[in-house]
Amino acid sequence: MNKINEFLEQKMLPIASKLGANKFLVAIRDGITLAMPLIIIGSLMMVIASFPVPGWEAWLGDIGVADYLWKGTDSSFGLIGLVASFGIAYSLTNQYGVDGVPSGIISLSSFIAVTPFVKSDAGAGMPTAYMGAKGLFIAIILGLISGYIYQWFINHDIQIKLPATVPPAVAKSFSAIIPGAFIITLWLIISSVLIALDLPNLHDIAQVILGGPLGLLGNNVFGTMIVVGLNSLFWFVGIHGGNVVNSVMQPLWIANLDENRAAYQAGAELPHIFTVAFMDNLVYIGGGGATIGLVLVLGYLARKKKTSQQTKVLAPITVVPGLFNINEPTMFGLPVVLNIMLLIPFILAPMVNVIVSYLAMSSGLVPLTRAAASWTMPPIISGFLVTGSINGSILQVVLIILDILLYLPFYLAVEKKFKEQELGEG
Repeated sequence: MNKINEFLEQKMLPIASKLGANKFLVAIRDGITLAMPLIIIGSLMMVIASFPVPGWEAWLGDIGVADYLWKGTDSSFGLIGLVASFGIAYSLTNQYGVDGVPSGIISLSSFIAVTPFVKSDAGAGMPTAYMGAKGLFIAIILGLISGYIYQWFINHDIQIKLPATVPPAVAKSFSAIIPGAFIITLWLIISSVLIALDLPNLHDIAQVILGGPLGLLGNNVFGTMIVVGLNSLFWFVGIHGGNVVNSVMQPLWIANLDENRAAYQAGAELPHIFTVAFMDNLVYIGGGGATIGLVLVLGYLARKKKTSQQTKVLAPITVVPGLFNINEPTMFGLPVVLNIMLLIPFILAPMVNVIVSYLAMSSGLVPLTRAAASWTMPPIISGFLVTGSINGSILQVVLIILDILLYLPFYLAVEKKFKEQELGEG
């Protein structure tokens, strides 16, 4: 046990700390998080538009509401690539001590510049698909490169400087002209070269460069189990696993959910099992490590007279947050972090959730996820919202029972240790 602990502290912790503080990963995480309210709003409109009650969708169509709900979905959920292109550049530039707003605007302009337009008699316009999840991968590449170039120009004082008497807002806008012109021109040149050589556009190239490798890992059950295991290991050494692992995998899972949403709107078969809703609401129930099972065990044992005082004190501060998928009190209060006695279920519980959820969906017992629910949405409710079916809620009940059974014997060992400590102190 001590050797395992030493290995995790000496080998895993330094790697996890470096990854957790990496500016580019932080920028991807924060930039995509900026779009999460739109995903939730769009999903809510989609749930209303497609509520699983016989005749509901037809009735909404008859009263003229359905089209507006679907337009609201497209106008929110369908803008995540566009928003991420701003947010990623903004976050990265801020981390280098430079105002991120001009950088984000320039990145947004560059995103539009590299996007192929559709032309018709009414004029030219950008396809909505590229503004959504299909544009998410180029938003990452373009946002990181544009943000880094912008801060390099400003930090090397390559900018137009106006007298101190000029209002700050005007001075900032002029300081962005040189780096902005360079960045936008750079992307226009790259885009024009690709067109001249009759090559795919940057969106399609980014889809291959990022989407391909991520898909090999996150679009199958074995790769997803590896990702989930890494998430638990990072959490175990005290690093927020979601901030490290999800920064890499979230773009793929968000894109998958958006493709499911578009397929549902089109009346086609949903293509993806593994989505951000699948991970947040079926795999990480209770938070990283699927600790819903652990906190419910604590809550049950705390009601017994012979239970240790530590468990009775911990139960109120862990159970309620855990029901809303907030597990920091459990991670650092129990603690789970560096507690070798809980390492096995902490890794196994989310893996079991992956396998069971995958089998339930691949067999057709539970519909695939088509909408997102807030990650703080309690289970049972969230299962229904993301799948549009009561079977999603039933699946969550099964997963919670399995997680409880996994954590129970291991926490009983922790409880025994708590009692021994209290007897020793007494």
